[in-house]
Amino acid sequence: MSAPRVSVIVLNLNGREHLSPCFESLLAGDGSSASREILLVDNGSSDGSVEFVRDTFPSVRIVELSHNHGYAAAMNLGCREAAGEILVFINNDTRADDDAVSRLVAPIEAGTTVATAAKILSFDGRELHFAGGGTNFHGIAFQHAMGEQDGDAYSKGGPTLFGCGAAMAIRRDVFFEVGAFDEGFFAYYEDVDLGWRLWVLGYDVQFVPEARVYHHHSATSLKIPIHRVRVLHIRNPLQMIYKNYGDEALGRILSVALLLTMRRTWYLAGVEDRDFRIGDVVAPASAKRSVFSRRERSRGEYEESMTIRKLGVSDLVALNDIVAGAAGLREKREQIQSRRRRPDEEILPLFLDPFRCAEGAPEYAEFQDELCASFGIRDLFAPAATPPRVE
Repeated sequence: MSAPRVSVIVLNLNGREHLSPCFESLLAGDGSSASREILLVDNGSSDGSVEFVRDTFPSVRIVELSHNHGYAAAMNLGCREAAGEILVFINNDTRADDDAVSRLVAPIEAGTTVATAAKILSFDGRELHFAGGGTNFHGIAFQHAMGEQDGDAYSKGGPTLFGCGAAMAIRRDVFFEVGAFDEGFFAYYEDVDLGWRLWVLGYDVQFVPEARVYHHHSATSLKIPIHRVRVLHIRNPLQMIYKNYGDEALGRILSVALLLTMRRTWYLAGVEDRDFRIGDVVAPASAKRSVFSRRERSRGEYEESMTIRKLGVSDLVALNDIVAGAAGLREKREQIQSRRRRPDEEILPLFLDPFRCAEGAPEYAEFQDELCASFGIRDLFAPAATPPRVE
């Protein structure tokens, strides 16, 4: 039986300076074998990336997009164009060991899993960037071992919640069966969401430490204003938990997630609230009026303005996106939950550090602990939780 065809897909947005080491490493070893193709999906670059690859790496097939579709939609388009039965996703700002792709796809070829995650190190190889993935209970994900020194502790393969989109592989049929990347994310967290969804639907993701890739961390995102990136970092975790938790867990966690988000928004907004107080008394909910009540309109108060930090507004934009997209989110959730094959109890141990705080302030940690106690969140992550079964 011949080996399944593999498509290696590299997404690029104005990353010409990174493309030589990336494609040189991918074309080394068996990178140019008949059973493997390499695609560049270009997200509307204006820096000559397409022309450079066309002239320098003629064996690379180019999928040229007219504008920036974001990571999720652009990768989905590339996957539809790809001919391979196994899809490998590699960031443009990486270089890979000669055998990295072969090692990454080997467990999929052997039929022991449907998706794999590579070990990712800094571009100079001095520290780890990814040795598995986890998330806290309200969806703030992290790359396990980020900043640590590589060693025996990170050389054992096994199940992981998700594969980092910078270096992962998946069976093509499964990728499309589970819904591909959620294009409503645009960018960031679509890989976490995909991994979690795979587990919910009865599949698994395995960390393959022998597959080593070296990464310039956030080389593309650092070119984007932070207030725009933050919108996605706030919105997408909330979308992810809403879609993927079962009913019982979501019933406890969603309110807590929103309250914690609001507290972080308050920290960032930099609003002085004294002007909003009557004396020192906070008006009860029953005394509140519509934002655009007749009295406020007549006095022109709704037209007054004040200074608020841009990052605080990012959070408000993200929360409004959740509200505006509620119907579509509910439909996505119903599609996933109606096909659920694995209970939350088996998936939650993969979170690794479910109570990791997103803020360093002691009062935030206390607030999180109080909410977890009030809503029984810790009970969901009790030590007796069942580890995932891999069939």
